Amino acid sequence: MSRGRRITALFLPYRRRLAAVLGLIVVSAGLGMVSPFLLREVLDQALPERDKELLAWLVGGMIAISVITGVLGVGQTYLSNDVGQRVMHDLRATVYKHLQRLSLAFFTRTRTGEVQSRIANDIGGVQNVVTTTATSITSNVTTVVATTVAMVLLDWRLAVFSLAVLPFFVAVSRRVGNRRRAISATRQSAMADISALVQESLSVSGILLGKTMGRSATLAERFSAESANLADLEVRSRMAGRWSMAAVQTSFAVMPALVYLFAGFSPASVTIGTVVAFTTLQTRLLFPVNSLLGVGVEVQSSMALFDRIFEYLDMPVEIEEGTTELRCPRGEVRFEDVWFRYSDEQWTLRGIDVTVAPGTKVAIVGETGSGKTTLGYLTARLYDPQRGRVLLDGTDVREATFASLADAVGVVSQETYLFHASIRENLRFAKPDASDEEIETAARAAQVHGTIASLPEGYETVVGERGFRFSGGEKQRIAIARTILRNPPVLVLDEATSALDVQTERAVEEALRELAAGRTTIVIAHRLSTVRDADQILLLDAGELVERGTHDELLALGGRYAALVERDAGSEIVA
Repeated sequence: MSRGRRITALFLPYRRRLAAVLGLIVVSAGLGMVSPFLLREVLDQALPERDKELLAWLVGGMIAISVITGVLGVGQTYLSNDVGQRVMHDLRATVYKHLQRLSLAFFTRTRTGEVQSRIANDIGGVQNVVTTTATSITSNVTTVVATTVAMVLLDWRLAVFSLAVLPFFVAVSRRVGNRRRAISATRQSAMADISALVQESLSVSGILLGKTMGRSATLAERFSAESANLADLEVRSRMAGRWSMAAVQTSFAVMPALVYLFAGFSPASVTIGTVVAFTTLQTRLLFPVNSLLGVGVEVQSSMALFDRIFEYLDMPVEIEEGTTELRCPRGEVRFEDVWFRYSDEQWTLRGIDVTVAPGTKVAIVGETGSGKTTLGYLTARLYDPQRGRVLLDGTDVREATFASLADAVGVVSQETYLFHASIRENLRFAKPDASDEEIETAARAAQVHGTIASLPEGYETVVGERGFRFSGGEKQRIAIARTILRNPPVLVLDEATSALDVQTERAVEEALRELAAGRTTIVIAHRLSTVRDADQILLLDAGELVERGTHDELLALGGRYAALVERDAGSEIVA
């Protein structure tokens, strides 16, 4: 579908409101053309003949037309803004929903600031075009057509003389618009760079890194350079074709004087009333034409923004939702000849064949980059394998609905994220209808209730940006409580205790051990305490499953697992 059709499609759901706007525009434009004819009669008949009754009727008509046109203008403005804001809402919501459907891989390779810029700056940039410019174009075109007809009816010779220069103005406008469109695309890219820099460097993590690395001044200089570049692009955009447009505006300004000159030298007689009425119409014509030329430039510039927005909407959804509802899953997870890689890189997982029985605990260990986390994420379908299948109770997870799969598989990742909201709101994110009692029960299971209760505001305490008001261990336990609250039959713990001290880790492990009864737990292992009691340990090396068994069986085997245990002095598995 072409860009024009896609933009038009945004307005189709509101065609009735648009029809009403169009009707008001046509009526207003038609009424506006009556006044100059009334003015001609005033100058050619009422005043010269001292006809007071006719003068009163003509002046009354002119006043009535002005009042009616003003009222219609208010209604037109309301309806057009209502439609525009609805279209903007639809566009924002569509982009956001589409981004939610994209795979995790998209967000790992795209800067957060870039995404924010597309939603805020790009969509915000086209807002004026959508909310007011579309109506302005329609109104101005209608006015130009009606005025042109009226001018021809008054005096066709003056009309031909006045309209002869319009093609030149249109050609100039198109050239300026193309130049501004190219500059606009570069400008939006620069704005995205600044948004990304602000998001990255002014977040809590960014500020902390900048200060501890002594790079605050460097970041300020980088921002200054980016800002200066953006300012230069803004000036270039606003000055593009300015001299050409100035020539057009000057021509518009002198046209009435040229009409007087033409009428004076014309062999055919032209009445004073006709000339004055004609120049009045001409003035009404010049404003909408000038506005259309300027709007044309702005529309051309905004096309670059629509292109950037449609670029996101055209990104393929790599993970499509299935239709199967997972009802009361027992928790059997099976990997059948699973192969996975990111983009065109080398394989991250190679031919994984594993069955995790319901209610058992499986630990996945291996060196960094061996594919441990990826295997856990495949269970929750954050990615899809290129080959093979991941089954939950015999159902391919690709066939399951997102909601039922999210209810079945809970993930606590090593990258803990908390919203800038209260502890209670963060926990309820997992289960919006959870009662206060359920929330406290989950917090107790995660060994964090005592810490929360000791705070002055308790569960109403705001955690701060990304949870930086709490220690790493406290954040991790809140995240664990959040997953416990959902009560999924399958748990994926991606080094979920890596940020905890030994004493806290033991308390959480005890709570998780009780919680794991009757459910499947897949642990991305970090410490030996998470491995010893596992029903099955999987050792990955460069994406391949090289050893499996219990802790004692693998130690007795004397292979790579035993070497890891020995290397870490029997206290920690390399993550």
